[in-house]
Parts: sequence; C-alpha cells; structure tokens
Amino acid sequence: QVQLVESGGGLVQPGGSLRLSCAASGIIFSSNAMGWFRQAPGKQRESVATITSGGSTNYANSGKGRFTISRDNAKNTVYLQMNSLKPEDTAVYYCNVVSWVLSGYGYWGQGTQVTVSS
Repeated sequence: QVQLVESGGGLVQPGGSLRLSCAASGIIFSSNAMGWFRQAPGKQRESVATITSGGSTNYANSGKGRFTISRDNAKNTVYLQMNSLKPEDTAVYYCNVVSWVLSGYGYWGQGTQVTVSS
C-alpha cells in the first residue's frame, strides 16, 4: 500500500525556518525521483523542489537560495529545509514521486500546512 506522509509544517514568522519531512512506504524509494510541491489557497499546485535518485536537485525560482531538498534512502524519507520564509510561502506542502506527478497518477498525501505570518 502506497503512503506518503508529510510532516513538519506549522506557523512561523517571516524570516523563520521549517524542516518538512515526507516518509514514503509501498514504493521503491531509492529508485525514484522525489519532489516537494505546494498549493496556496486559490492557486494551482506548483513544484517547489525535486531530487533525483542520484541526489541531483532542482528548485523553482521561488525557493532558490532559501530551500534545500534532501533525501535519506535508508529511511525512505525526503526533506525540505526552508529558510528565510516569506508570507508568500504559505501553502499546503506535499511530497510525491516525480514520475507520478508527470503522468497524472493522481495520488497525493494529506500534505502539511505551512503558514508564514507575523
């Protein structure tokens, strides 16, 4: 049974930091590129950062220099370290298998809410 369980969100002041985690099960985690995505109220879901099975990373312009994606294949977990958070980073954050997103597979976890506000 496939499961992606996101955690680590919360309320943080502008300029603050959060570290999101996503635990995956039911997939061959180490073989898959993983990504973090987010959806703000009234907006479409967008890609934030991706990491290949080999550890190569890619970031959306919105997070470059502030966000870092990483993975621990031994723990089947992908992380998103977010620094210098801005109010516009407020969204529900999801992780997913990149190939599933590209193919429209349609599975999404419950996400984790990140709210940046003073």
